[in-house]
Amino acid sequence: MFKTAPGLALFGLLAGQPAPVRAEPSEVVYNTPKTVLASFFPKSERVTYRKLALDAGVKARLAHRLGYTPARDSYTIFVALTQGKVDGYAVIDDELGLHQPITFATRLTSRGVVDRVEIMVYREPRGDEVRDARFRKQFEGKTASDPLRIDRDIDAVSGATVSSASLATGVRRAAILVEELALASPSTIAAAKPAPPTPGRAADGAQIALRSPAASTARP
Repeated sequence: MFKTAPGLALFGLLAGQPAPVRAEPSEVVYNTPKTVLASFFPKSERVTYRKLALDAGVKARLAHRLGYTPARDSYTIFVALTQGKVDGYAVIDDELGLHQPITFATRLTSRGVVDRVEIMVYREPRGDEVRDARFRKQFEGKTASDPLRIDRDIDAVSGATVSSASLATGVRRAAILVEELALASPSTIAAAKPAPPTPGRAADGAQIALRSPAASTARP
């Protein structure tokens, strides 16, 4: 389903430290893609990714399920593999908070069930209580069939209502993307052709070495 291209690396953002780093005023980096994927899939042999362009038909189908047109024309889905078996999927995405985007990662099982959500970058001066484990734990066990909405099946964090709603929206989108692009329509992924790498850009499909200290990095 996911093709790999040995020798290609993930992306420049993969380099970095797992500890929080303050990049700009009110912006805190809690995880890089490399650290969050390594945390998501510590026992997997490898992680691959596919950057998928959304054609008009796919975009319309997603819009129908989401209730809005996806903001992006392409999305990247990560898949963890061990001996050819899918261990799980991950989506790294942004969702607008009160004023700034929140970067987050969603891990899903091989059947598309959400089992972990992590905040990667938080940019607002307040509302980062959504990082609290009690809030994030509410998403565990949810699927694309669940509402994943505040005051329905997700309780907002007091004082961080907007950020809570944003995360619920983003996690629901991740679940639907995995269901539509990786589970229900594997041919969509298989049909995506890897593009030749150019400076500053890797191919659309690649293998990620998470446990090798010598692994190089590149952006998908």
